[in-house]
Amino acid sequence: MHIGILALQGAVTPHFPHLNALGVTFTEVRAVEDLLNIDGLILPGGESSTMLKLIDVYNMKSALADFFKTKPAWGICAGTILMAREVSNPAQFSFNAIDIAVVRNGYGSQLDSFHADINEYPVSFIRAPVIDKIGKDVGVKAEHSGHAIWVEQGNKMATAFHPELTPDYPSPMHQRFLELVQAAKG
Repeated sequence: MHIGILALQGAVTPHFPHLNALGVTFTEVRAVEDLLNIDGLILPGGESSTMLKLIDVYNMKSALADFFKTKPAWGICAGTILMAREVSNPAQFSFNAIDIAVVRNGYGSQLDSFHADINEYPVSFIRAPVIDKIGKDVGVKAEHSGHAIWVEQGNKMATAFHPELTPDYPSPMHQRFLELVQAAKG
């Protein structure tokens, strides 16, 4: 199993110890050709509008859209925004890879960042999006304050929070994503 991490901007390296603990190979995805030999893609937290600019600079938009049609992907915070069907506050392009609507920075500014436990695993909410609408085929894995914060649809997964920043390896979210990737491989 070979996992890619979109490495244009954001929290890329914190995923390394989680993936190492699971014994999988991984690569940093910085170009279209990097998508060709991976089984699943992690879109990390960071700044979604900056990521979109860099996706355009490196001409990756079409290749990512094609990847999302068939391959497993996991969006984390900004990555969730990129994968959403609809984005507000403000509106911006997204790949419509998972049937959710998100509000950027819905939990507040950097100063409003907080930690919470998801199934007894501590995670961080940093300028996190609020998932305010979910499609009928989207499963909710966890909620916080009345909002879904961890969702799945088919072989796609999205979290409003950052599990990769917790130094307890591997996170249950990384484990679950690898289960989705393995199931997609057959």
